[in-house]
Amino acid sequence: MTPQITDSHCHLDFPDFAGQLPQVVERAAEAGVTRMVTICTRLRNEPAVRAIAESHAPVFYAAGTHPMSAAEEPLASVDDLLALTRHPKMVGIGETGLDYHYTSDSAEIQKTSLRVHIAAARESGLPLIIHARDADDDMATILSEEYANGPFGCVMHCFSSSAALARTALDLGFYLSMSGITAFPKSDALRDIFAEAPLDRILVETDAPYLAPPPHRGKTNEPAFTAHTARRAADTFGLDYAEFAARTQANFDRLFSKAARYERAA
Repeated sequence: MTPQITDSHCHLDFPDFAGQLPQVVERAAEAGVTRMVTICTRLRNEPAVRAIAESHAPVFYAAGTHPMSAAEEPLASVDDLLALTRHPKMVGIGETGLDYHYTSDSAEIQKTSLRVHIAAARESGLPLIIHARDADDDMATILSEEYANGPFGCVMHCFSSSAALARTALDLGFYLSMSGITAFPKSDALRDIFAEAPLDRILVETDAPYLAPPPHRGKTNEPAFTAHTARRAADTFGLDYAEFAARTQANFDRLFSKAARYERAA
């Protein structure tokens, strides 16, 4: 049997998948990708993202304001986010975070938005989903400060930052997620960071429709391609694919416990 894995982060509401979702979900299942978390990046799009999760049994969802949109969208409140968590398939807070690569001019509102999302994650018990780009120092500072105010679960999605930020996140008990970038031939330094991380803190994802791994690099990424990233990741940890898949499934169940409970009750 094909080992089962989870695409912990994708964007199925993006135009790339319009009219194709049944086929996308079917191809994922054929590749052993039996669960997906589709991410809402602007809260005004939450009804559409929720509808995708409601229409497709393997799909769960998370919602938040992406840092690159923080200056364009109304600032979410903790209550806004907590209200969304009442849905049984809403399993995470975000993605949120800091992105100074393209949007450094909105750094202050990004920081404010990030702290709101952290408060919602802390209160709801759902994991925080973090996007971090070119903001390692501020990200490490805010995560450490906020964790000291009260614990929360967290995954550093599509992690491609420094070893120092990885260590800060791991020291706080957080998880690192491996995207297609970790399967690129020139990503040795990034693979080395992951190889030093505890295996019980590793997730896999696509960030579809972006960052397709080889042999699909340059094409539209989709959840089925999680299998290619995970096979390369298994090599990084010196494991056969079945064992690596099983370990990341257990990791997902631990962090995204609401999704695991939903499946057991179904």
